[in-house]
Amino acid sequence: MDYEVRFKPKADKDLDALQPDMAKRVIEKIARLRTNLEGDVKRLTNFTPEYRLRVGDYRVLFEVEGNSVIVYRIVHRREAYR
Repeated sequence: MDYEVRFKPKADKDLDALQPDMAKRVIEKIARLRTNLEGDVKRLTNFTPEYRLRVGDYRVLFEVEGNSVIVYRIVHRREAYR
């Protein structure tokens, strides 16, 4: 199943704040989410948003609604689950 990837405004700001090489890695991993949620994806328990994608020390927090992947945040792992 192919998904449409959408970014919330906060995720856009998070992406702009990253170093260029890390931002490129994150974008590549998010692009792989479009087909069958590929990558190091884990469903989170008792947490919103419901999923996380691991990219090195960074976490992409997102939800799946229908055929859309909605990216909420892109943060360092020490800040991701607070």
